[in-house]
Amino acid sequence: MIFPRSWIKMAANKAILNRLEQKGAEADQVIEYLKQQVALLKEKAILQATLREEKKLRVENAKLKKEIEGLKQELIQAEIRNGGEKKEKKQKQPAAAAPYSKPIDVSLLDLRIGCIITAKKHPDADSLYVEEVDVGEKVPRTVVSGLVKYVPLDQMQDRMVILLCNLKPAKMRGVISQAMVMCASSPEKVEILDPPSGSVPGDRITFEGFSGEPEKELNPKKKIWEQIQPDLLTNDQCVATYKGVPFEVKGKGVCRAQTMSNSGIK
Repeated sequence: MIFPRSWIKMAANKAILNRLEQKGAEADQVIEYLKQQVALLKEKAILQATLREEKKLRVENAKLKKEIEGLKQELIQAEIRNGGEKKEKKQKQPAAAAPYSKPIDVSLLDLRIGCIITAKKHPDADSLYVEEVDVGEKVPRTVVSGLVKYVPLDQMQDRMVILLCNLKPAKMRGVISQAMVMCASSPEKVEILDPPSGSVPGDRITFEGFSGEPEKELNPKKKIWEQIQPDLLTNDQCVATYKGVPFEVKGKGVCRAQTMSNSGIK
């Protein structure tokens, strides 16, 4: 049986198409395989990168731990040294001052009769007088008093007064004051205390029952004057007292204010 030539040609073309389709299917399989391999390679690369990063972090973490441990040791040593220094400083601190050995009372005050030789206004302070006062010593003492508002200048001249002579000298607006004029005092009024008639510069003020010796100079840190002063008062007869005991010049009488009764003294 003889087939027409056209049939033969069609059969050949069909075979070729079949082979092409088979090759196409095989190519698709290869492409799919390659895609899978690429995906696996990507996953492997990511995993390796992660492992490298993890290893790097572990190394850095170990390094940090080592540094922290070193710093802790330095801190411990510093605290040990600091504790030793504090202990040494504590041991080197001077012992606390011993309690004051004498009873704190008016006998510690060096109160004397003085005579104001001259008085004038302070050159740099409108409320202050500067006086030269004879207290029975070779040289008069310079005294600065805040009495301008209360006592006219002419009443300050040649006047007998009572001086506290063992306060620590203090500079008052540039002038060193070596004593303090004792006065009856209230917020509204001030009066200079008057010694008894017949008193002379250098006479000592005494207090019955308080026979101690005055300090050479009152220590400001011990606050002796501040502890005694609240008990210095004039009584209802204007007599100056300490705890009710009069300011007295032996054999001559007591000291007093002119008009101020039951007032503080300073």
